[in-house]
Amino acid sequence: MPLIAAWIMLVISWAGALAGVFAFIHALTQRADAFTAADRKTKPIWLGITGAGTAAMGLFRFGGAGTLFWLAGIVAVLVYIVDVRPKLIEVQRGGRNW
Repeated sequence: MPLIAAWIMLVISWAGALAGVFAFIHALTQRADAFTAADRKTKPIWLGITGAGTAAMGLFRFGGAGTLFWLAGIVAVLVYIVDVRPKLIEVQRGGRNW
């Protein structure tokens, strides 16, 4: 594999792991009732999902033997970031009904 490709894969691996840490810390700092108010799973479930996803990305590299586990981890983390996080922010800020 060319050196540039190896560096790109390393950057992708680290970026995914950092996204996982961000998602886990965000889930950890949110109120537990906000998850149920946003009609999402409970806080412990999302802590488990984002924690396991982050662990999978930390243990396995993108492009290595455990790429499938890394991909499952990034999908779990991105679901939280793209779907759950905006709903939690909306619920805690209050809906704009005007």
